[in-house]
Amino acid sequence: MKKIDAVQLAAFLGLVALTLILGALGFQYLARLPPCEMCMWQRYPHIAAAIIGIGGALLIRIGLVDRRAGRALVVITALLIAVSGALGVYHAGVEWHWWPGPTSCTGPAFQFQGTLDLTAPMVRCDAAAWRLFGLSLAGYNALISLGIAAGAFVLLARTKRTK
Repeated sequence: MKKIDAVQLAAFLGLVALTLILGALGFQYLARLPPCEMCMWQRYPHIAAAIIGIGGALLIRIGLVDRRAGRALVVITALLIAVSGALGVYHAGVEWHWWPGPTSCTGPAFQFQGTLDLTAPMVRCDAAAWRLFGLSLAGYNALISLGIAAGAFVLLARTKRTK
């Protein structure tokens, strides 16, 4: 079996993270599903993973960073993707009411009937705006992110260490 190149794996992980961010933005702007606070928490590690994975691989390819940094690059990128997946598990659990979420975006909605327009819909973290086969976007992020991160660590274990 051919060994996987760590630099290529880091770039691939960065592209996966970028794809997940673009998917989230597609749901936000094309499907008009605004993100809640916890949705935003899940985006930040993916953004960092995309920058580190793709940017680090490019820096190694052009020779500004030593090739031996490839394994560390994979570990950091995969860990960031796993963090987003773990946040997705937490968020999905809040949506299913398995555990409480942050009080800033869960619980009863506040409606004000004063002179300011504060009656605009509030994006709640404990109510899934979209589901497919029972899973919300947070649930899919958890499955995809944790699966990709686990796969990356398995592949990294198979890579040949650069001496």
